[in-house]
Amino acid sequence: MTTFLLRRLALVLPTLFFVSVIVFGLQQLLPGDAATALAGEERDPAVIAFLRQKYHLEEPLPVRYALWVGGVVKGDLGESIRIKRPVRDLVLEKLPVTAELAALAIVISLSIGLPMGILAAVKSNTAADYAATMTALWGRSIPNFWLGILLILLFSVQWGLLPASGFVSPAESVPRNIATLIMPAFVLGNAGAALMMRHTRSAMLEVLSADYVRTARAKGLSQARVVLHHALRNALLPVITLGALEFGELLSGAVVTEQVFTIPGFGKLIVDAVFNRDYAVVQGVVLCTALAFILLNLAADLAYALVNPRLRA
Repeated sequence: MTTFLLRRLALVLPTLFFVSVIVFGLQQLLPGDAATALAGEERDPAVIAFLRQKYHLEEPLPVRYALWVGGVVKGDLGESIRIKRPVRDLVLEKLPVTAELAALAIVISLSIGLPMGILAAVKSNTAADYAATMTALWGRSIPNFWLGILLILLFSVQWGLLPASGFVSPAESVPRNIATLIMPAFVLGNAGAALMMRHTRSAMLEVLSADYVRTARAKGLSQARVVLHHALRNALLPVITLGALEFGELLSGAVVTEQVFTIPGFGKLIVDAVFNRDYAVVQGVVLCTALAFILLNLAADLAYALVNPRLRA
């Protein structure tokens, strides 16, 4: 297990290197000029020349990449050319917001999708199975922005139970923090629950037809013990993979949902950076997102061994 862990960790740096090359290179193909956008409406040539010199925009592409990577190695992701703040500070400020939203969404997704998937597999080709499948299709078919607006109209405008937008830090007030995140988390978790349900159902159907499950039933074990103890643990492997990927996608920025509920997370940060040609912010956020995906996949691999002892070798 230790050898496996070290081998996976050794892949982190090459992966991040290729991601950084692709992101930095493709970003230079975007139309427009950052210095011209920053110079304002007057676009004074002297100001534009100063900005290009300050942010090394006149340097060749390999030189600019080397300067950026050199800073990243030292923990410096650059400075936002729009709001004049270090990208590292912006990431540390926005990441906890999106991470909390993503974690709450995953909890909701698992709470809905996992039981529904198990029920659909156990009651295969029955009314319960069809109802769960229809619910899954509903969750994937409804656009996030529409569901978000609908929840705001019901719970905020008509009933006045929850705040319509904004974010309150848990350090300030835990109840208000949950109140501001519960609707956007449900919007994201609802879509993820549909995928969880379908993957859980497929995996459970395959496992329930295995020989060791029939043997467990032949021994006289209860249905609940057969399903939850023997079948579910082996069916969790694809669910773990899906959960890790879903969490990574949410960390990369639930752009639409964060915009609807005015959540100051990664999604809003990356959208503002792209529209304002804030290259340093875009590069820093994408690099952190890539690192998060790598670590989440590593965590999923380690979780496999915890769920299935046969994989520990």
